[in-house]
Amino acid sequence: MAKSKSVYVCSNCGNDSPKWLGKCPVCGEWNTYVEELIAKDTAKRGVPSGFETPKNKPLQLKDVTTGEEPRIDLVDSEFNRVLGGGLVPGSLVLIGGEPGIGKSTLILQTILKLNTLKTLYVSGEESARQLKLRADRIDPLSQNCYIICETNLEQIFVHIKNVQPDFVIVDSIQTIFTDTVESSPGSVSQVRECSAALLKFAKETSTPVILIGHINKEGSIAGPKVLEHIVDTVLQFEGDQHYMYRILRSIKNRFGSTAELGIYEMRQDGLRQVSNPSELLLTQNHEGLSGVSISAAIEGVRPFLIETQALVSTAAYGTPQRSATGFDIRRMNMLLAVLEKRAGFKLVQKDVFLNIAGGLKVNDPAIDLAVISAVLSSSLDIAIERHVCMSGEVGLSGEIRPVNRIEQRILEAEKLGFKRIIIPHNNLKGFTSKVKIEIVQVRKVEEAFRQLFG
Repeated sequence: MAKSKSVYVCSNCGNDSPKWLGKCPVCGEWNTYVEELIAKDTAKRGVPSGFETPKNKPLQLKDVTTGEEPRIDLVDSEFNRVLGGGLVPGSLVLIGGEPGIGKSTLILQTILKLNTLKTLYVSGEESARQLKLRADRIDPLSQNCYIICETNLEQIFVHIKNVQPDFVIVDSIQTIFTDTVESSPGSVSQVRECSAALLKFAKETSTPVILIGHINKEGSIAGPKVLEHIVDTVLQFEGDQHYMYRILRSIKNRFGSTAELGIYEMRQDGLRQVSNPSELLLTQNHEGLSGVSISAAIEGVRPFLIETQALVSTAAYGTPQRSATGFDIRRMNMLLAVLEKRAGFKLVQKDVFLNIAGGLKVNDPAIDLAVISAVLSSSLDIAIERHVCMSGEVGLSGEIRPVNRIEQRILEAEKLGFKRIIIPHNNLKGFTSKVKIEIVQVRKVEEAFRQLFG
């Protein structure tokens, strides 16, 4: 029997130490070292025999041939867009998200559409009966998928060798363990070794592998940070369980852009692709309602119009409340300070509540103008015209700063029937398209308020 010993491994970068350290000397993070048991004489690691290839020899850069990467069409335009045009053979993709957000449903409904590919779904969390019930609910006619409930990595490779699949899914990587590491599944060593072995298999056989991963309470992928360095693509599946919309974001992508995102709608029969999210994110009837403004935002490279809602009321207690849903609360406090200092509106004794409709989380600074307009509209109890939208970043001195991709924002607003859009001054350099929508350029927040409220 192999003699075991204990080492301490950094969960952020994977560095090991014979003793516990408060601060990692490699990555500089605090309190990241966890104890792991390892065997002194471990067996040979890696993919079992049958997948070995001859050793590569060094090549000069001029001798390396390049070409267009072949892509596998996943029959899902949103998924294909986030991946950069489709799934690359031999790539290792990691999808993370909160429990119950729909990660397994997204992957299962994707592989059920791939009737031309032989897929192997490795489940370490659900039974075959549970997967069958979900598959019947999503697509009862498509059954071209092999399912195996297994958590041992060596046994998984045996099943892969027997089935010879074109596509492999592992749900989830935190439940898989290998016999070469003497620690529990989900530990730093197990996640690192299992993902490295799956990467070697994917590259040597040109078989794409998708890993489903858990997230921790901070919202990042659970396990060592080195896991995100090993894989080719890291996708984040996010959304609020109380709302119907889900967003698939690309955090890392070696074969495409990280600026893309896909939007889905959760339904009883699975996830439906949302090709035009602007129409779904806008309430059709807010005529005469104060505290509502429409902003032309961009997430990734995709423009869409969102509804910003604000409620300002007299503070019932001594300390006024500040609450924001889908928007950074610190940025909202900054905008309220600008509104008070530069525009002269006193909100010290007022409660301010902000909400981005649809359960979305927006990071685009171009919705600053819509936020302060909605706050002021609720404070004055004056409604903003329903055919007016806006886009602009607000600076600390009260100026409206230019934003990127203003052409796409204007065209999206015109497509949805808006008659007027308020944008920063001198933000139309190089814009030559003829549009019917009225474009109003403003320099400061006071000018924008005069355009909205007279």
